[in-house]
Amino acid sequence: MFGLFKKKSEKEKLQQQYAKLMKEAHTLSTSNRKLSDEKAYEANELMKQIEKLS
Repeated sequence: MFGLFKKKSEKEKLQQQYAKLMKEAHTLSTSNRKLSDEKAYEANELMKQIEKLS
């Protein structure tokens, strides 16, 4: 109940953005491989930032 108004930490925000980018990369993999690779690269860069925060 009290967790409703809790702000997300920087790590949680990055993890959510990482998941979104990976999902986009997966859907683009069937239609545009170049864009899919770019999204995957962005996601990997985010993962590096997440690991630095850990």
